[in-house]
Amino acid sequence: MSPAAPAPEGAAWPAPAKLNLFLHITGRRADGYHTLQTVFQFLDLADTLELAVRQDGAIQRASELEGVAPDVDLVVRAARRLQAASGTALGVDIAVRKCLPMGAGLGGGSSDAATVLVALNRLWGLDWSASRLAELGLALGADVPVFVHGLAAWAEGVGERLSSAPLEEPWYVLLVPPVAVSTAQVFAAPELRRDCVPVTIEDFLSGRCANVFEPVVRARYPLVARALDRLGPGARLTGTGCTVFATHAEEGAARRQAAALRADIVDAAWQIHVTRGLNRSPLLERLAAAAATDEKA
Repeated sequence: MSPAAPAPEGAAWPAPAKLNLFLHITGRRADGYHTLQTVFQFLDLADTLELAVRQDGAIQRASELEGVAPDVDLVVRAARRLQAASGTALGVDIAVRKCLPMGAGLGGGSSDAATVLVALNRLWGLDWSASRLAELGLALGADVPVFVHGLAAWAEGVGERLSSAPLEEPWYVLLVPPVAVSTAQVFAAPELRRDCVPVTIEDFLSGRCANVFEPVVRARYPLVARALDRLGPGARLTGTGCTVFATHAEEGAARRQAAALRADIVDAAWQIHVTRGLNRSPLLERLAAAAATDEKA
């Protein structure tokens, strides 16, 4: 993908979606958190955040998000955590243009939080390292660090131990049924497999990995089961959400499948997206564009 065109400070910042290309649980820590293995890849499908620096130190959400109060919104919490940890006297107004459905397993909330951390690190002139931002963000969500670092990754631990993953950048068809999957419910399912033998990246690349949540979600959420069946053999569930995806080597094949789905599914509540897998987050391209603007100034 070509680098994004330079944008002025305070303008739009992308918060891309991700897919979990597989997801295994390998055990449970003493603190109750599950240990896992997964592969994250970004998509060229994203929320957009607009941030305007304030001199009075106030942190405010400048857009509405149905069902989410500002004080519990991850974008506000991320900004407040960074403000407190850095000691800056600056504040920010944050407007979020949502594209990613909530609770769909695409990482929208975590990505929004990561974009706030990365953007404010620049806008507030903090000059923190990505590792330091990721450590701060981990308390907001296990997926936040991978969005901060912005590179497709093999992940272990609770999702914070990241290493590079050599991935193709295929096209995906996403099918999002109109249902909210309860992460707490599927984690509590007695049949959920929690003792996967640790695998390697070679195992994944050979196709010997799956999403252990898929049979649990399929059994409990008929619309997700229907989505998996509609996409056909090879369809996968991402994360613990409701989104299922099919993989295509060529854009044309992906768009043909999406067109067939749109002709078959007349319910507008179902979302269908054709999107490209990315090993480098658009957020990094946005940072590079800002740096290029600095060099020209």
